[in-house]
Amino acid sequence: MSTLGWIAINGFRESVRDKVLYSIVAFAVLLIGASYLLGQLTAGQDLKIMKDLGLSSISIFGLFIAVFIGIGLVSKEVERRSIYGLLAKPVRRHEIVLGKFAGLVLTLAVNVAVMTLALYAVLAYVGAADDELVRKAREAPALDPALIKAVVLILVQLMIVTAIALFFSTFSTPIVSAGLTFGLYVAGYFSQDLRNLDQVVGSKAAQNLARGLYYVLPNLAPFDVASQVVHGLPVTWQYMSLTITYGLVYIAILLVVGATIFSRRDFK
Repeated sequence: MSTLGWIAINGFRESVRDKVLYSIVAFAVLLIGASYLLGQLTAGQDLKIMKDLGLSSISIFGLFIAVFIGIGLVSKEVERRSIYGLLAKPVRRHEIVLGKFAGLVLTLAVNVAVMTLALYAVLAYVGAADDELVRKAREAPALDPALIKAVVLILVQLMIVTAIALFFSTFSTPIVSAGLTFGLYVAGYFSQDLRNLDQVVGSKAAQNLARGLYYVLPNLAPFDVASQVVHGLPVTWQYMSLTITYGLVYIAILLVVGATIFSRRDFK
């Protein structure tokens, strides 16, 4: 196995040993199960509520995993001074950053898969009780394969958040990194508004600043297709491909810049 692979596996093992991780996943699974009870309060809308709450749970708790574990993968090595042991080995610094990212992505993928299986289990239980007329009246089937599309886009979005957290952790403290990551996550949902700021603000300087921020900040809104999936609206493969490609390119840029900063960092 390559050096990058070993670092990724060790990062994965370190992540899964974190008790906070299990607490978050357990709470998310319980929330997905609780959505069944909430769905019963609205006649005819139970599956929609369960799907919406389930996808939201995967996204929110995946965000906590990405941020709180992502900012610690590199900073913990520095704080515990175990980074010196790694640097003493034939390991290049960019391999540490890339390996830590790959390990956390693997952690995210496993946990998102667990939460997705929990959601499908709840939906299967509810859908099994429906008669034929109820099934035909629904906008989308209980075990709608389109949910996988929404989950895949959520995972790519979480990968972007992970890359952001890892980027900040290469040169900042965990608390500052967490604050900046959450800030960029929120800003990423409203970055589209910056593009249309010229219609509201007349200042040329403000327009240029807004346009620059639009291209720099991550555009996370396109990754949220839960509303379309819940209401049975199509999410095309072309849309999926373009959105995923954008996410992967943004991740690559963050990792290159983060690895460059980490490579030039002085640990003396």
